[in-house]
Amino acid sequence: MTRKTKIEAGSGNIFADLKLPDAGTHFLKAQIVAEIYRLAAQDNLTQAHAGKLMGISQPEVSRLFKGNFREYSVERLMGFLTAFDRDVEIVSRPLKKPKRTGSISFRALAA
Repeated sequence: MTRKTKIEAGSGNIFADLKLPDAGTHFLKAQIVAEIYRLAAQDNLTQAHAGKLMGISQPEVSRLFKGNFREYSVERLMGFLTAFDRDVEIVSRPLKKPKRTGSISFRALAA
């Protein structure tokens, strides 16, 4: 017996695709945490050392890297980025194609 599988293209935000509340904010947080994880791995840091840099405990770093970051604000996560010698810049610009609301995005730049 063959079952037909329906395949749909995603929007680029899995949290929105799953219709989770605050999907935009959660996606932004996930992108920031992914960059923090990348920076820690790039520097071969233990979770304990990464936690010391960010001012949190090793178990908190473990939870953060496992995707449990709802308790952290975007502002606090941006502060964690600065602990890795990163500047965080917020840029506001006009929309290219006017619509009802703008969007928030994250982009990590190489050193």
